[in-house]
Amino acid sequence: MSLNRNEQMLYDYVLGQVDERHHWKNKVQSIMSGSAEISAAVSRIDAELWRYYLERSEVTPVFVEAARAFGLRRTSMKNLVELLVRLWTEPRQKKGTPGGSGPGPENPAPEDCLP
Repeated sequence: MSLNRNEQMLYDYVLGQVDERHHWKNKVQSIMSGSAEISAAVSRIDAELWRYYLERSEVTPVFVEAARAFGLRRTSMKNLVELLVRLWTEPRQKKGTPGGSGPGPENPAPEDCLP
């Protein structure tokens, strides 16, 4: 997965700050668990990460410098959101597949269903 410059800077910052990492991990987990639609949760986290980026760009030197050099034009944080969701949450079951998406006793492979 490739992150854009702003996503990478934010990711590095969050991972380097224990309190921030803990806060964002809890936030991502909470939003994902409280949302029935993955796409809605991803959009919400994307917006919150962008607001956080803007906040950091006023007070944290590395973000202040980036804002001066590149401006503060809205940048998608979707790739970062998808990475954080993969790292910090349990995979969701696919709809219509009891017990997960792979073959098993509750979900046999099609060739196992032949007479």
